[in-house]
Amino acid sequence: MASNNQGNQGGKSNRGFASMDPQRQREIASEGGRAAHEKGTAHEFTSEEAREAGRKGGMARSANRRAAMGGQNGGGSHASGSNSGNSHSGGGSE
Repeated sequence: MASNNQGNQGGKSNRGFASMDPQRQREIASEGGRAAHEKGTAHEFTSEEAREAGRKGGMARSANRRAAMGGQNGGGSHASGSNSGNSHSGGGSE
């Protein structure tokens, strides 16, 4: 027999966490966080761990921005080099 999802032509399921209302998702996630703290298994960052995580996130974002801009020259105010050396190119001495 055919599956129950056959009539769903839009590609979106009406099942699962991702299809829930965002408010309901927050409620469920909050319950999980509370349970972990009560159980004692929740991780709480020290200031040093938080500092390191922020540093890594900043480095990743910086790398992504450089890649999106088409180069990894650090984003200085100098020319990217596309015009540099044009007056010296070609020919040689005659």
